[in-house]
Amino acid sequence: MSKYILSIDQGTSSTKALIFDEQGKAVARGAEPLHTHYFPNGYVEQEPAAIIDNVLAAVKKCLQAFKGDLNGITCIGISNQRETFVLWDENGKPLHNAVVWQCKRSVDICERLSSHADIIKEKTGLLVDPYFSGTKLMWLNENVPAVAKAIANGSAYFGTIDTWLLYSFTKKYFIDYTTPSSSLFSNLHTLNWSAALL
Repeated sequence: MSKYILSIDQGTSSTKALIFDEQGKAVARGAEPLHTHYFPNGYVEQEPAAIIDNVLAAVKKCLQAFKGDLNGITCIGISNQRETFVLWDENGKPLHNAVVWQCKRSVDICERLSSHADIIKEKTGLLVDPYFSGTKLMWLNENVPAVAKAIANGSAYFGTIDTWLLYSFTKKYFIDYTTPSSSLFSNLHTLNWSAALL
């Protein structure tokens, strides 16, 4: 039986799904546009449930276009918006809309953290910038009571879109090293979440 890989590319404006054969040739494709909320104050959000529906719609289109045996699909890979993140509770219920990488809500927080820029760069290799999810998570913690309560009692789950999708589909928390490395919360040298930064 021929073997295939299903690839999901969950991007800012759409999700694309492709099936590749053993020679690396794309043999089926599907795509679905994704709605993004752009607010006048520079806030940018997406609805977590809509992201899941979007991925499922793109995958369905791809599978409908696939002429091979579905049992030949041996694995699924996910690439995603690197800095867009979701917070959810232990039941998988989102605590807030996904905050998109383009969002500028944490500019003031970045200014407050400027005196810690050297230690943050030493641990993460990153600059203090609103692009990264860590400062936007801080903003949510300071401005959204449901988020602050869940973080305080240890029931908040944090993840970029790949982690959100995996949790939604499996009810298990998985995260790749490369994902937290750009959150401002992960120590680049130990490959662990940094208690000091958190």
